[in-house]
Amino acid sequence: MFYRYYAFLIILFTTVTPVFSQERDSNYDIKTDGNSTFTIRAGILTRKIKIDQEGISMVDLLVSHQNILAGPVNETVFCLYKAFPNCKPKGIDQSYGQSIKQVATEQNKTDALNIEGINKVKQEVLWTDSVKLNSAKWAQIFDKSVSIISNPSKEKTRLIIRSRCTGSQYKGLTVNIVYEIHQGFPGIKKWIELSNNGGQWIKIDQLVIDDISIQENFATITDLTPSESGAVTSIRGFSNKDKNTGIIAVSEVPSALRTLENKGRMGYSGYFEWVLGPAENFVSEPVYIYAFDGASVPTVSAISTELDRTIEKPFKKYLYQVVGLLPFEANRISPIWCTWSNFAALINDKNIREMADIASEAGMKTMLLDAGWAAAETPDTSIPIGTEPDSTKFPDFKSTCDYIASKNLKLGLWVTCFRHPGLSEDFKVFPYGNSLPKIKRESGLAMSFASDWRYYYANDMLKLRDMYNATYFKQDLTNVKFGDIAEGHDSRTLKESILRGLRGLLETQDLIRQSSPDVTVELTHEIYWGTPGTPCDIAALKHANTFHIPPNDYAGAGHTKQRVNPGWDKNPSFQPEKLNELLNLGCWNARRRVFAYRGLPLQSIEYYGAATVNFKGSLTTQVQQRQICSWLMGAPNVFAGDLASLTTENRRVYRQGFQLLERLDKEYGIYSNFQYSGVPEPTDTEWHWWGKLNDEGYGAVVVIRGKEGANQKKINIPWVQKDKKYR
Repeated sequence: MFYRYYAFLIILFTTVTPVFSQERDSNYDIKTDGNSTFTIRAGILTRKIKIDQEGISMVDLLVSHQNILAGPVNETVFCLYKAFPNCKPKGIDQSYGQSIKQVATEQNKTDALNIEGINKVKQEVLWTDSVKLNSAKWAQIFDKSVSIISNPSKEKTRLIIRSRCTGSQYKGLTVNIVYEIHQGFPGIKKWIELSNNGGQWIKIDQLVIDDISIQENFATITDLTPSESGAVTSIRGFSNKDKNTGIIAVSEVPSALRTLENKGRMGYSGYFEWVLGPAENFVSEPVYIYAFDGASVPTVSAISTELDRTIEKPFKKYLYQVVGLLPFEANRISPIWCTWSNFAALINDKNIREMADIASEAGMKTMLLDAGWAAAETPDTSIPIGTEPDSTKFPDFKSTCDYIASKNLKLGLWVTCFRHPGLSEDFKVFPYGNSLPKIKRESGLAMSFASDWRYYYANDMLKLRDMYNATYFKQDLTNVKFGDIAEGHDSRTLKESILRGLRGLLETQDLIRQSSPDVTVELTHEIYWGTPGTPCDIAALKHANTFHIPPNDYAGAGHTKQRVNPGWDKNPSFQPEKLNELLNLGCWNARRRVFAYRGLPLQSIEYYGAATVNFKGSLTTQVQQRQICSWLMGAPNVFAGDLASLTTENRRVYRQGFQLLERLDKEYGIYSNFQYSGVPEPTDTEWHWWGKLNDEGYGAVVVIRGKEGANQKKINIPWVQKDKKYR
């Protein structure tokens, strides 16, 4: 028996002022009372810093004059080590025998990796004379600090507190603690700069960028991106129990290198270290504190908190205008149809043309050729030789791409950081561009984003754009987390290479976008760390347009590496009723996964799981409508599955739904907006709903009933004013 589900779009047309507005203090400045106490004021947020003969401390952190700090804390903490002998650590060469092997597998109904081999590289340089430095006790190593207040632009005010070591074993070491405020936003940006102007090779680790400790009354935690797969959230709210007053802590440290602790401390994890040779410097990723203060507003279905309302509107503007997240118009690529489900690597010219015909008819906008389009050693191999098309599967790949374009579909291509060591063009140009110790997957070796190969990689993507008009790139497979200390590459230690590799990966995204602004770049959770991988974070969306969040969801797709066929009758798991239930489960998975990222712009979050598979009626029109509404929690970015299984009615329902969303997004920007304050959180048993209203107050509201909910329910829409009229 098929479940009865409901999904609705309520379209609201009017011009209103949002019901919840927040008065902001216009006081934004940085002042000092004679170079001993500094007061940083950013609207309702005030930070007080004290410099004395012992060092530098934060003594107060106030939100609307309420101190949320448990007590004075350090402004920064880190550990220092001296190299013995005093020289640059030496990398390893291609003769190094150890390697790491990755084998793709499946666990908990999603993709996973089996890892064989562990890095046990021993370098000749030893790190000795370790010392842990707390800024509150600077005097043990640093001379008196100096400060500089400046205005880098009309909107920005900056404070630099500089401490210099002139007389100890770390002579020549300089530390800058930098703070910045931006007019109109109750937020403070902070980062750390270390410079080595001495002759000693040194190493830093355990770096704390902001040593915050929130008092208990404001220690209610709300994670606004997930913590999972070895990475902690990048956005965490700290508030009173009613979530009306507090701060949002934000870290730009990428992937699993980040710490954001339960009391607010932000910095780097145990994966981090950095070597500083003479005349070298290190600049940390920035962290941010953003304040909120308001009232709880009860509605008939829930409580609207100031934290929720802040996240929905003003904080998003802060992310774009101050933090620097990429503006992204999802409607230029969405909806995407991806080849991976039911095809895996077994795609070819014939089935791609067949899918292009149907994808166009169904209203898709982009066709993403996943693994399998590029030449590999065997037809079913996922690891390509390089980025040359498979001439057996695609005798004329340009013709295939032109056919896709003739169907009014944009072209997307899957690319990876693995290359065949004996056959790829990459190895001909960069014979030593691979990571060491070697990272193996099938016949490929992982290349290193901590080497100059990253520039070849970026230019190679641009070549694919120019030759085949590919304007969407899905970047995949794991290499960075295992480290790289190949001689001649950027890194001096295995741990240092992890941050260098992640920064190198993000740099390539900038290079691609700058050279071709029409290109959309996507990072998968796997290339950003592993499989099933780390969640999306602030750093990723500063450099890439979209992020493919874990896990991959194949609910309702049947055999994930096999096209729909009569043989499925023999598998009891593929009965239509069972597949229908799983298709609905995929919708629920999408809503709860995307909601977990609500601190970020949700149109940039790509969840893989809208299965376009119909086996003997499993994909009903009700499921299709539910898919469209569920993916509309952000934007309907990815659909996947054997399109040939769709009925004429299936194709019509998709086309009409996508046409409606395209019109609504062009007129009201519904992909860029998301409201959930004052209504129930996502559920698959009862009713829940959310808003997609723009700053003028109009757009759409999405309403979904769970399988156990009543057939009818009165709902409230708390984001518009009662005295306005709607149609």
